[in-house]
Amino acid sequence: MENENITHLKELESESIYVLREVAAQFQNPAILFSGGKDSIVVVYLAYKAFYPAKIPFPLVHIDTGENFPETIAYRDALVKKLGAELIVGSVQESIDAGRVREETGYYASRNRLQTTTLLDTIEKYKFDAAIGGARRDEEKARAKERFFSHRDEFGQWNPKNQRPELWNIFNGKKNQGEHFRIFPISNWTEMDVWQYIYQEQIELPSLYFSHWREVFDRDGQWLAQAPFMNLKPTEHLVRKLVRCRTIGDVTCTGLTESSAENLEEIIDEIAAARVTERGGRADDKRSETAMEDRKKAGYF
Repeated sequence: MENENITHLKELESESIYVLREVAAQFQNPAILFSGGKDSIVVVYLAYKAFYPAKIPFPLVHIDTGENFPETIAYRDALVKKLGAELIVGSVQESIDAGRVREETGYYASRNRLQTTTLLDTIEKYKFDAAIGGARRDEEKARAKERFFSHRDEFGQWNPKNQRPELWNIFNGKKNQGEHFRIFPISNWTEMDVWQYIYQEQIELPSLYFSHWREVFDRDGQWLAQAPFMNLKPTEHLVRKLVRCRTIGDVTCTGLTESSAENLEEIIDEIAAARVTERGGRADDKRSETAMEDRKKAGYF
């Protein structure tokens, strides 16, 4: 069974590397959208493998909301230095200051939705014609509709009914002026595939993914981390818990999982027994039944 799993991961790796090389062949100015989460880390690692011994030929683009976990930013900067990669940062705070977006208020305020405008502005500023992301089809029903090469119109918006067929892994990157593509090389991977690949390749991850003690509070059945920009309700109180992140986003919307998993083997065992989806702890997905699809249509990752 172990050999079968290695073969399975090798096939997924080969498919993803093929997609990344197709991007380099078909587009003039691609970029990798880097969030600091495990999926975007795996995409960067695959790009490193795809073009080794040359450097990764795409810049890493991080849309910084200003509400990230500090560990995410520290990991990002260390990875960029290690790889000698180019980093481009789009700032949501700058979008707010420029009047491009308006800050949310209240206990449930989040900058997660605001980053769509910053992302589209960054793509326009640098004239990227392809933006490579780490989304997978098994994550969420809207993401299950994505192609490997996902077309975006001149406004950066996604129409799931207007996508190109992809037969026999033949990808069509033709576009009109002002349009671009989102590329998803690990579309066919599952959460378990990602973790087993990280274990197989011994890919370094942010410490957030492993169990650690943190000040958290319970909001609507989710443990959220304390941060200076998080406003607690009078009924909410901080407690110290042993937790880890299963998926990483902004502090405001990333639910933490109670866990004692301290290494990759223990995380894999935990995921195998889990009965809650990976994004089940993401508050941004729970704003409506179609929250993710609405954001994607507007230009989200």
